[in-house]
Amino acid sequence: MSIELKVPMLPESVADATVSTWHKKVGDTVSRDENIVDLETDKVMLEVPAPSAGVIKEILKPSGDVVQANQVIAVIEAAGAATAKSTAAPQPAKAATKASAAALSPSVRRAAAEHEVDVSQVKGTGKDGRITKENVMSAVSGGAQAEATAPMVSGGNAGARAEKRVPMTRMRARIAERLLEVKQTTAMLTTFNEINLSQVIELRNRYKDKFEKTHNARLGFMSFFVKAAVEALKRFPAVNASIDGSDVVYHGYFDIGVAVSTDRGLVVPVLRDADQMSMAEIEAKIAEFAVKARNGKLTMEEMQGGTFTITNGGVFGSLLSTPILNSPQSGILGMHKIDQRPVVENGQIVIRPMMYVALSYDHRIIDGKDSVTFLVAIKELLEDPARLLLEV
Repeated sequence: MSIELKVPMLPESVADATVSTWHKKVGDTVSRDENIVDLETDKVMLEVPAPSAGVIKEILKPSGDVVQANQVIAVIEAAGAATAKSTAAPQPAKAATKASAAALSPSVRRAAAEHEVDVSQVKGTGKDGRITKENVMSAVSGGAQAEATAPMVSGGNAGARAEKRVPMTRMRARIAERLLEVKQTTAMLTTFNEINLSQVIELRNRYKDKFEKTHNARLGFMSFFVKAAVEALKRFPAVNASIDGSDVVYHGYFDIGVAVSTDRGLVVPVLRDADQMSMAEIEAKIAEFAVKARNGKLTMEEMQGGTFTITNGGVFGSLLSTPILNSPQSGILGMHKIDQRPVVENGQIVIRPMMYVALSYDHRIIDGKDSVTFLVAIKELLEDPARLLLEV
């Protein structure tokens, strides 16, 4: 009996998807609920599991094809008829290859698909011989080196400079579209300040071990910034607002987006009602988001909405940058790396851990005075973190 493999229902606001990576080919056996193919939308990666055990009889939509919900993309021959076929000529080596492919993480599968690497030819150095992303990229580098040296060996055009043209992923294309839209449709400006993080660092160093033991979560800097941002947003409602047509919508809640970098691009999962979350809850949720983002498991619901965004370029070493608004939000806070710098305190030059911060804002609804004083409020709260507890 033949069973159709169909595209699942797509998330709301997503019209179609692109077939990203097939993890099986025609003739391969599959188990029920085993992931067969990845579908890429402009926001999330979707896995399509096998509805039944059997053998891949036909693949109707190869990688790169655009598909819609409920569209048939492959046909599976049910396990009964496939058994005799697969047992007649056992192929241990092939089975081992399939087993190793099934054990690939999503990031490894995406890297292999993007660079057209045959994982059966890649030697894994991970646990139990699993293939890691580094193994795939090493294979890519080896292939590129071979291609680059081939013309010299064959006596061809030794002066040619190699180029590789690949289509944008749907997510990258969507990111490009949204960023361009923001630049064209908002009156975006950025204001800057710097924060002395001495007291935050002292507080963190004093309690981080006990915090982790008590809450099973690492105490980072982001929870301090989320708490400070929420308190500042309460004082400056326009920064927590958005424009809808000719109306300004003032949000009476605080859903804070936290930018997370992945191999596929930047994603912004949202901390819902961040004003009602403890610092431990904030840190635990951010850690959960980071793992999901790396594995391509974030859902549409986790990334939709948001009234304000925080992005941290400091983790990559950025000293100063101008973050771009996350439309339709009207404000985004940019964190940067902490630098030991000389500053003047009480007429004396001292060394302090300083961070430049940036607030990009939509000048259509946020005045310059409010943007500057909003950032000053965050500075004051973090330079004296006890004010976060007292809300003063």
